[in-house]
Amino acid sequence: MKDALIYDALRSPRGRAKEGASLNSLTPQALLKQLYAALVSRTGLAPGEVADVILGCVTQAGEQAGNIAKNSTLYAGWPGSVPGLTVNRYCSSGIDAMALAALKVAAGQAEVTVAGGVEMMSRVPMLSDQARVFTDPQFAAQCRMLMMGNGADLIATLHGISRADADAVALASQQRAARAREQGWFTSMVPITLEDGSVVSADECIRASTTVQQLAEMPAVFAKAGAAGVDAFQLAGHPQLSAVEHIHTAGNSPAMADGAALVLIADETWGQRNGRRPRARIVASVTVNADPLQVLSGCVEATRSLLAQQGLSAADIDLFEIHEAFAAVSVVAMRELGIADDKLNVNGGVIALGHPMGATGAIMAGTLLDELERRDLQWGVVSAAGAAGTGSALLLQRLP
Repeated sequence: MKDALIYDALRSPRGRAKEGASLNSLTPQALLKQLYAALVSRTGLAPGEVADVILGCVTQAGEQAGNIAKNSTLYAGWPGSVPGLTVNRYCSSGIDAMALAALKVAAGQAEVTVAGGVEMMSRVPMLSDQARVFTDPQFAAQCRMLMMGNGADLIATLHGISRADADAVALASQQRAARAREQGWFTSMVPITLEDGSVVSADECIRASTTVQQLAEMPAVFAKAGAAGVDAFQLAGHPQLSAVEHIHTAGNSPAMADGAALVLIADETWGQRNGRRPRARIVASVTVNADPLQVLSGCVEATRSLLAQQGLSAADIDLFEIHEAFAAVSVVAMRELGIADDKLNVNGGVIALGHPMGATGAIMAGTLLDELERRDLQWGVVSAAGAAGTGSALLLQRLP
């Protein structure tokens, strides 16, 4: 088996998922086109030698339908000989795209690949694909498929996580993201030029002025759905509970966003031939599925499984980027896995920075690599949860 090496990782800024927001005027293809160009410029990559482009995208409808990994490369002017594959494992899709690309390189099936993801939620909102498991309550119950926020509230209830605990995670996310933006620590970010010539060069979702009082005053979002029957369904599956505590609000939940990311994954031969040194090695990948009724616990279980597979503990890892799939999940990750607060999402998470679903995993991988390099550290884990209990994780080793 060959080493699957990361030669570069880049991303767009993240824009708010609403009309008139910073990236809203761009189609997903137009956004990706600028990232493809930046990847070629930064690495000397010849597009024609790419064996596969694998992108995560959750809502594959409208502009994001028709295998966006393939049609975006054609839109960008890359050779028609370059294959493309679009994957959907919900919010871990960007990580899974990287894992698939790494497997191709490690097995010798590809010398150079491009992985990543895209989600323009201001133009293609979540649930635009009208999946029956999210629109038909009876069918959803049969499939044990619940909405993410209700799963987060169940997780909070099972683990005794309070509203104050969740709000503390949200406040830290905002403060850390604001500091990183101010200090210019998001070095994987590529400025994006709009059609009118203006340039977007910063994440738009961060709310730097957020206070504890503001968070405490926000109403719980998912209590209504709980009262409509979701709570009863969850309690039937967890008879030890008498009620579901609804603690998640708009302030301690992920911010829907626009964004895209690309990661160049290749073998050592490609780097030597092109005079490029790799930034990191993808050491291992894991995909799991936890309790579907908890919906979002997969990132914790994937991280646990990855560490066990490699004979490691949280103390052996320098930094973790774990998807803030609602604040309760971050609390569970710290409590159950023994992750120190100063190792987890040190530059903020998706509560503050935004969550362009199919792109988030690859964005987090780039953020992790940026910070490992800035701090001169070596080992990092990136992990994300998806719907129905799915979860995926990667172990990265930064190379000097």
